[in-house]
Amino acid sequence: MFTEYLRIIDLSSLVKRKSVFLFGPRQTGKTFYLKRTYPDSPFYNLLLSKQFFELSQRPGIIREQLLAMNELSQPIIIDEIQKLPVLLDEVHAMIEDYGFRFILTGSSARKLKRGAFNLLAGRASVRYLYPLVSTEIPDWDLIRLINVGSLPFIYNSDDPLEDLAAYVGTYLKEEIQAEGLVRKIENFSRFLQLASLVNTQLINFSNLASDMGMPAKTIREYFYILEDTMLGALLLPYSKTKKRKAISTAKFFLFDLGVANVLAGRRGLRPKTELFGSALEHLVFLELRAFLSYGNDTRDLHFWRSRSGFEVDFLLGDNCAIEVKATELVTEKHLKGLLVLKEDLPLEKMIVVSLDEHPRKIGDVLVLPVRHFLEALWNGDI
Repeated sequence: MFTEYLRIIDLSSLVKRKSVFLFGPRQTGKTFYLKRTYPDSPFYNLLLSKQFFELSQRPGIIREQLLAMNELSQPIIIDEIQKLPVLLDEVHAMIEDYGFRFILTGSSARKLKRGAFNLLAGRASVRYLYPLVSTEIPDWDLIRLINVGSLPFIYNSDDPLEDLAAYVGTYLKEEIQAEGLVRKIENFSRFLQLASLVNTQLINFSNLASDMGMPAKTIREYFYILEDTMLGALLLPYSKTKKRKAISTAKFFLFDLGVANVLAGRRGLRPKTELFGSALEHLVFLELRAFLSYGNDTRDLHFWRSRSGFEVDFLLGDNCAIEVKATELVTEKHLKGLLVLKEDLPLEKMIVVSLDEHPRKIGDVLVLPVRHFLEALWNGDI
């Protein structure tokens, strides 16, 4: 079943001024969004073998083709630019010589970092396209989001589990193996499964290396590969508290709930289970990250955990703390982390996201059902 979603990301005002790198995992909808938004723009798809071969043999041909167009509609779009980083030299020259504006999409930033990516840094902004967020899905269903995730072609699929399994296999083959990002794809496949099992948890590279029978350096590098290919993200701990010393270990989140479930062999997650609680935290992280990115919100996103074990799931900037509890009745016992953190920081907002039926307030803490919280977030009220 094909469903067209209206995406929140808006590049129109930005691309009028400068070029843009648009990064995001495969199948998040970059190509569809750009073709619909800029139907008249020249479009180069480097996943097409004929186009890739032509430009790889003679990169300068793109300049010749663009200069030959009588009416050049801008921006010029190059899809999956990481397949041919040498084109960035041509792009840079055309920006400098002719003032052309480009949108350069990619599902991996790893190879680009070795080439002219840094050279373009001052001439091209960086934006990200993530899987769908709640406000982009009409009548979204929490249980479905938790179980199948929000990749556009998956959410309304008639067989999302089969499609997810195929996607994971294809992504490994095309993105990781084909680009030579790892020496042994079998080891990386094993690592991916392990990464799914520690999803939302603190990352101890040494312990994971011991479990995998690999050097800690290799495990650390694998996590960096996940970040560079937008398959995952490390959430850093907040460290500015003084009364209670914070830990320095990061947490890890995969980029999509459905992908995490397939890799971990999980299905049928339901409330009142530990796995559902972790998945709900994962969902809130994905929504917060996308909200900050799409709104160009400069607040940092962290979590906080003291060495004595008090924890708050998310901290927006220095004054908004968010705890996620998969319970239908939040009580005072669920507020300990927030109240302890407030002793150290002048928190303006303390929120518990839960499965409660109605919003409530317990002292200074606002208790919001998941749907109410996400509506408030995307309305700019958080």
